[in-house]
Amino acid sequence: MKTATLGPVQRAEALARMAERELDILVVGGGVVGAGTVLDAATRGLATGLVEARDWAAGTSSRSSKLIHGGLRYLEMLDFALVREALKERGLLLERLAPHLVKPVPFLYPLQHHVWERFYAGSGVALYDAMSLSSGHGRGLPVHRHLSHKRALRVAPCLRKDALVGALQYYDAQMDDARFVETLVRTAASYGAQVANGARVVDFLREGERVVGARVEDVESGGMYEVRARQIVNATGVWTDDTQGLINERGQFHVRASKGIHLVVPKDRIHSTTGLILRTEKSVLFVIPWGRHWIIGTTDTDWDLDKAHPAASSADIDYLLEHVNSVLATPLTRDDVEGVYAGLRPLLAGESDATSKLSREHTVAHPVPGLVVVAGGKYTTYRVMAKDAVDEAVHGLDRRVAECVTEDVPLLGAEGYRAMWNARARIAARAGLHVARVEHLLNRYGSLTEELLELVVADPSLGEPLTGAEDYLRAEVVYACTHEGARHLDDVLTRRTRISIETFDRGTGCAREAAELMAPALGWDFAQVDKEVAHYEKRVEAERESQRQPDDLTADAARLGAPDIVPL
Repeated sequence: MKTATLGPVQRAEALARMAERELDILVVGGGVVGAGTVLDAATRGLATGLVEARDWAAGTSSRSSKLIHGGLRYLEMLDFALVREALKERGLLLERLAPHLVKPVPFLYPLQHHVWERFYAGSGVALYDAMSLSSGHGRGLPVHRHLSHKRALRVAPCLRKDALVGALQYYDAQMDDARFVETLVRTAASYGAQVANGARVVDFLREGERVVGARVEDVESGGMYEVRARQIVNATGVWTDDTQGLINERGQFHVRASKGIHLVVPKDRIHSTTGLILRTEKSVLFVIPWGRHWIIGTTDTDWDLDKAHPAASSADIDYLLEHVNSVLATPLTRDDVEGVYAGLRPLLAGESDATSKLSREHTVAHPVPGLVVVAGGKYTTYRVMAKDAVDEAVHGLDRRVAECVTEDVPLLGAEGYRAMWNARARIAARAGLHVARVEHLLNRYGSLTEELLELVVADPSLGEPLTGAEDYLRAEVVYACTHEGARHLDDVLTRRTRISIETFDRGTGCAREAAELMAPALGWDFAQVDKEVAHYEKRVEAERESQRQPDDLTADAARLGAPDIVPL
């Protein structure tokens, strides 16, 4: 298998090829479910295409809590099947599919009552571990342990002494969600899928009742393509109802959006060697280790405003700070917050008014001939959702199609990752980089790190860190454009890297340097560099302004003050 690159030339070729001949399956939507679906279809030997209106993972799939987990709280809801399924997927990702991207992470659950809570919560965590082990893929994580009050404070000195009487510690896993999706897409392309971001479906092609393709607009150049496919899979998440509206067919279910916001604070603001999980009156609150930072989240509130740019209001930020400060010895303030991001969960609407009670299950439907819809679910179970969607689609292909094999298909960068990790000191010496820098690259690119290092050999200046965002090398900015499909400055600073939430200036300080690095790879002139930087600065200011607003309505209006660089 040849490793695919997602540069500008490959994108143009993919659009042209999709329009040249009928595909077996066209997937609409470049989030984790769409990316997983195109990989599933491509590895079954099907002629497959994927189109995404904006950037890979630009919506929900880059704005999650960055956790790969079974969903401990779903045990309390007695949703054992969902938890068992998710734990199996967690194990597969850790052990086989993406060990370079998915990593174990410890969580401490503070206990506030002496006997009954330790028994109640301990039983739940013990069942969680047992279900993980019984899946056959749970041996990569330590089992939970009970901690005394003194031991818990030693592990997490940040906690107020009166905030707990003891604790439980257990393990889950985490990943960079946007990087994971981009890697899925690139893996699918390596297996022959044609993929294009910045390609929006504006209409479906019909023959009678049957959907036979899609009219796709290249939003970068304005070109229009007719892509014919025997089956189309709608994997557009919170946009599912909008996409269904193109055929005047809402479908057999309704998708409702729930907003979740997260705060990012520096590592030194919370003194702990473990993540935290706290109960709130509505849901649970996570404090998640994230490199040299912590991620604090999330909220769970209904959202019916702009789906492309959900906004975090001042009330949202206060809610998270209030709840996390209830257990911290040294409270956090607004000044401690480096980054804020908001995302929308696509929930299958039920009879409950509270989004926290709506289903995290997924469903697949075939509302009209030629069109399959997949919606709902949770990030961790993307591969199962993708399998179910392709299984449904192949019914309309009228021929025998191979079974799903993605359980045994490692993502790009996984093969050879562990061997390279063992040799990281030698790699660092050869590349002239600090070993910590090589570890950073290996945990983002796996064995594809060699491609980054080739750029540095060709141009040693790319081995220098980005000014104002020293966690990232200049080479990573170039690589994002030449290999990973980045089209705009926003793509690089927000999704290929996490500079937009990991620096107090939200990436404005390094924006021009990054844009100038991108220019040769994307054919930009000086005017386009200026335009990209100006747009990014306006976006950051609009987000800051929205976070000063008291409620969703005013926050949404403030965020929309910065239009997209490519109008959609």
